[in-house]
Amino acid sequence: MGLEIYLDPLSQPSRAIYIFAKKNGIPFQMHTVHILKGQNLSEQFSQVNCLRKLPVLKDGNFVLTESSAILIYLSSKYQVADHWYPADLQARARVHEYLGWHADNIRGTFGVLLWTKVLGPLIGIQVPEEKVERNRKSIVAALQRLEEKFLGDKPFLVGQQVTLADLMCLEELIQPVALGYNLFEGRPQLTAWRDRVEAFLGADLCQEAHSSILSILEQAAKKTLPVPPPEAHAGMQLRIARIP
Repeated sequence: MGLEIYLDPLSQPSRAIYIFAKKNGIPFQMHTVHILKGQNLSEQFSQVNCLRKLPVLKDGNFVLTESSAILIYLSSKYQVADHWYPADLQARARVHEYLGWHADNIRGTFGVLLWTKVLGPLIGIQVPEEKVERNRKSIVAALQRLEEKFLGDKPFLVGQQVTLADLMCLEELIQPVALGYNLFEGRPQLTAWRDRVEAFLGADLCQEAHSSILSILEQAAKKTLPVPPPEAHAGMQLRIARIP
């Protein structure tokens, strides 16, 4: 059995893995695991990842979770172009610096809108407006730090070329836009960065990877999204309760 990757196209980290593998011509068998259908909670998937989270990479008997670790593994095993995960020690450290900051400041903050606008209502939960407003303020603060600390006047987050950092960041920032929050408005440097990353990845690949998330509000309005099964509700309620 060759390389297998378990993904959900609504998951930002899943999309990053998918785009990276496709862009670099890495052959893999894709297993779509729909979180909204509760497929990640199945006994079958728990045999792949007992944490029941996505994405997951399976390379023979080797199983790896966490998107950053998967991207680094793929970069190293398939010897992709050096700019993704630079061999230079300090350049590589900059990638790790961003990925560490990303986990605490981008991932948890920018994913909240999906929960407030789509996932919560699917199970009958409305997130209080004060939490929504706090999240908007957190997004603004995170964007300011992103521009000041990482982007600055560089073309990409950690230097002159695209790295894993740019890919991970793009997938998080695309989601609020899909949910009606144009966080690029009034931010010409960030907008130019996004355009450069998307141009590098290619319009066709971006459209393919982003089609599900870009249409999610339309799907929600038409009530074509699957309603999560009862066994998924407790975990979803807990995630919503943890929104600051």
